Amino acid sequence: MSASPRSGTAPARPERLMSWLLEDIEQATQSGSGSRSAPAPAESHEQHDKQVWWKVMCLTGLDYFSTLGYQPGIAALAAGLLSPLATVVLVVVTLLGALPVYRRVAEESPRGAGSIAMLEKLMPSWRGKLFVLALLGFAATDFLITITLSAADGAAHLVENPGLSGFLHGHQMLITLILVAMLGGVFLKGFTEAIGLAVWLVGAYLLLNVVVVCVGLWKLLQAPHLTVHWADALTLQHGNPAVMVGLALLSFPKLALGLSGFETGVAVMPHIKGDPTDVEAKPAGTIRGTKKLLTTAAVIMSVFLITTSFITTVLIPQSAFQDGGPANGRALAYLAHLYLGPVFGTCYDFSTIAILWFAGASAMAGLLNLMPKYLPRYGMAPHWARAMRPMVIVFIVIAFVVTWLFDANVDAQSGAYATGVLVLISSAAVAVTIAAWRARQRNRAWLFGVIAAIFFYTTVANVIERPDGVKIGACFIAGIILVSMLSRLVRAFELRVTDVVLDDLAAGFVRDLARRRVQFIAVKPEHDSAAVYRDKLEQIRDDHGRPDGEDFVFVEVSVGDPSDFETELNIRGEIRHGRYRVLTLQSSTIANALAAFLLDVRDRTDGRRPHIYFDWTEGNPISQLLRFLFLGQGEVAPLTREVLREAEPNRATRPKVHVG
Repeated sequence: MSASPRSGTAPARPERLMSWLLEDIEQATQSGSGSRSAPAPAESHEQHDKQVWWKVMCLTGLDYFSTLGYQPGIAALAAGLLSPLATVVLVVVTLLGALPVYRRVAEESPRGAGSIAMLEKLMPSWRGKLFVLALLGFAATDFLITITLSAADGAAHLVENPGLSGFLHGHQMLITLILVAMLGGVFLKGFTEAIGLAVWLVGAYLLLNVVVVCVGLWKLLQAPHLTVHWADALTLQHGNPAVMVGLALLSFPKLALGLSGFETGVAVMPHIKGDPTDVEAKPAGTIRGTKKLLTTAAVIMSVFLITTSFITTVLIPQSAFQDGGPANGRALAYLAHLYLGPVFGTCYDFSTIAILWFAGASAMAGLLNLMPKYLPRYGMAPHWARAMRPMVIVFIVIAFVVTWLFDANVDAQSGAYATGVLVLISSAAVAVTIAAWRARQRNRAWLFGVIAAIFFYTTVANVIERPDGVKIGACFIAGIILVSMLSRLVRAFELRVTDVVLDDLAAGFVRDLARRRVQFIAVKPEHDSAAVYRDKLEQIRDDHGRPDGEDFVFVEVSVGDPSDFETELNIRGEIRHGRYRVLTLQSSTIANALAAFLLDVRDRTDGRRPHIYFDWTEGNPISQLLRFLFLGQGEVAPLTREVLREAEPNRATRPKVHVG
């Protein structure tokens, strides 16, 4: 008797765990937000959770502004004494290239899906799906490397702190993994106060950087000979200004990390509070706020990039930037300790560590906003991929692996990071070029085309210089495609229908059948003649012994885009050749649509069991299965029966499939 309580309560733990993991899906289902209803005004129940644009800017600024922790050091390694001039090139490309592109992306894709959603519309069917999966691979590279690189640099600041290096030296890998795990823990808990925390972190970090920059500029004013020595060394090393400009342009691809915040800036659009009159299709207030966010962040970052690259290049010897040097990956922290003492330097270190650690939060938010928009809708991820917590666990595990593969090294990850950033910006430039051309804005289209060419060159140059980046991106793409195809195969026999809508005539056919035996005949839509319907009706009666007086309704399914996974069935009734009743519908797959239709008819007729009649399809079973998986056709009769079996385990209430 004592065993019975345990046997009754033991299953509760895994059930509670599963309920906790899938909590957001269950809440969405209960509130009805998971339904595909018509677009509603943006002042819905979610509006109170949104924030003004400058607060959301701090969320995306976690990624963008935190690059100050390592960007000056990377620029010094990439361009040497030319670092300030190369940074000016980066700023020009930022303000005149990336910023106009992403302001247009905000207009065209206001739900935070970014340029990927714009390009998805241009390429239908499987070609478009595979292209989107490739872009998602580079997006995953960008956002995941943001998490791992930022955590690694935060660990570097901690390890290199003069007061802590004695007992933390050699433990950078462990510290990085702990920071990544802590980030995952925040998201598993809920991440409800992220924007408020981001405001404090970004505000404190920028204020401390203002102090460091001002002190650095003051030191240069006090010792003008340092600037003169730098200029003389620059002239001696590179000669005339034209050569310097050319070399600065060539070194620009290596500085591409300074563009890292734009894709995140668009990804956080759903968090921006719009106007009360906003509608979901075109939320003008949200778009306007996003443009302010992007512009303000770009201007602030441009000022910091130029000033920090100048003071670090002039005040820090080049040898200190090398691997193992005191300024490697932490140039501004080095100046903070050097000129403001250990107390301020330690405060700066911990502020940098905090913002670098939480920079992964904006990247994680981008991943959680982007991936569920595509993979589950494509049928290329399991149902739980719509839930936040399981996806957080997946991304954190991948981040652990990436950290281990790169040995928690900032410089080693910068190539993969830059590749992901540049591919996404290049795709955004291409997308807005096409959008402007289609809108007959020819001048803007040519301008965006030039910007796209610049970013395409930068991407190619970065790949040639650091091919490890594209290799990592290719691994992510291969992984996403493999998992996507396996998931699509596993989910192939789901109903895959979001709703069934019958017009008045079709509903009348079903009501009329419900008074007798509910019977349908599946026919191919390409045949439309009285003889076809007459012969099919006689064949069914002969093969299955049905009396002449029984009613039948024909059902024709046309395949639309077979790469779509979920579709809504809009069923139209027709009377053809004066006597034959026909139901027509379009879907991405015939078998799943017929199964969903039959179950809907059963429910509409108070549980009356529908019957449907097929002919066997000629062809090899393997080729027919492949036609079903990729073209939505195949051997329809047994596939329809299998979908019904998966959807309705009770044989007594399952619609009946007949094959002759």
